[in-house]
Amino acid sequence: MYQEERLISMLQFLQANHRISIENICELFDVSRDTARRDIIKLEEQGQILRTRGGAILPTLSKSVATYMARLHDETTTDSKKVIGRLAATLLHDGDYLLLDASTTVQLAAEQIRTHDHVVVTNSIDIAGILNQKQGISIHLLGGILHAEHRFIYGAKTIEMLGDYHVHKLLMGTCAITEDGITNPFEEEGYVTKEMIRCADQVILLADHTKFGIKHFHRIAGLECIDILITDREPDDAMKEILLKHEINLLVAKGD
Repeated sequence: MYQEERLISMLQFLQANHRISIENICELFDVSRDTARRDIIKLEEQGQILRTRGGAILPTLSKSVATYMARLHDETTTDSKKVIGRLAATLLHDGDYLLLDASTTVQLAAEQIRTHDHVVVTNSIDIAGILNQKQGISIHLLGGILHAEHRFIYGAKTIEMLGDYHVHKLLMGTCAITEDGITNPFEEEGYVTKEMIRCADQVILLADHTKFGIKHFHRIAGLECIDILITDREPDDAMKEILLKHEINLLVAKGD
């Protein structure tokens, strides 16, 4: 077996088992310990793994995040986000005061709002534009600094303004969710989201299946802050047990 083939197989083993040892590599591929070490070094140079004492693990911290527009038009997740957004919109009632964060899934939920007489606070210029086309919705666009690439408004002024609001429901997305909570690669946006959570009676998290098991740099909150989680696939049993422990209402959106 060529080294390239072994490296692919090693990554597949890591995906299934989370850790691989020198002994595992020697037994699986019938190679020497020196060859096993060289394979691990190669994967580390590629940024695929982290070396540990006697083996390797997959990195637990995700660093790459596509731009807002790339995420919005990602064909692999757009359909899932649309069905999640459609279900989220059904949870709204006429007259609800709402907070909407600047996630792509929340934007797709905003497009499908059919209820009326809402007061909406948001830090998303795109969501504000969408809701401006609908009748009977009053929009409060938070002030602050615009992050051009990811299209959210953040900063001290944003957080200060949020302190003056209280709403019935918060619709929020996430880049990553694990049993430890929700995380975000952008610390600035994370502080805004934390304040949003404090402003809402009910927190509704929208997260497609690709967000599970991923961890980013900045921790926003633990799972105890979430009241309802809407996703497109059943989480694994371990995650469902954690959600049950925190009394989170899990809703799985289905396509047409």
